[in-house]
Amino acid sequence: MATRHLYVVRHGEADPFGELTEVGRRQSHLLGERLAGLPIDVVWHSPLSRAVRSAHAVGEHLPGVPVREAAELVDHVPYVPRNPPATWAGFFDGYDAEEAAAGARVAEALVGRFARPADVETHEVLVTHAYPVAWLVRHALGAPPERWLGLDCGNTALTVIEHRAGLAPTLVVYNDMGHLPAELRWTGFGAGMRP
Repeated sequence: MATRHLYVVRHGEADPFGELTEVGRRQSHLLGERLAGLPIDVVWHSPLSRAVRSAHAVGEHLPGVPVREAAELVDHVPYVPRNPPATWAGFFDGYDAEEAAAGARVAEALVGRFARPADVETHEVLVTHAYPVAWLVRHALGAPPERWLGLDCGNTALTVIEHRAGLAPTLVVYNDMGHLPAELRWTGFGAGMRP
């Protein structure tokens, strides 16, 4: 039975203008080193600069593996709840029906393209953003749409999801930062205690 292995990651740390920081470059290269021992077929990335640069840094460690853009991986809000939790109310303030529908279309395209079995065994890296990672995890778990809220992930943290025909998706690992030294972990999160 063919398995589609998705190695889903958030881009490396970026500055307020969306460009990778030195930390983000180091994180991306360390992720590439970690993935180098796997039979990766392709590295897909969002069209946004921070993801493009992260994907190419990862690709430097995967000789001969194509690095390609996938518009479905763009940063977007995949679902706007009718009555958001109080802690998220400010975030959703101002989203109109048209913006919510546009985000839902991108989310549907993301799932349609990547969250399904393949005809042959594949190993694909998806370099994207926090919200698409959360949406793919929510989908893999069969959770309600609002469960993407609060599924935070760190910069270059590794999430692995497997898709097989006739079976529910398998979430193998979520938000694994084992390839990063302590000083490079927990970027991309808000303030708070870390385990």
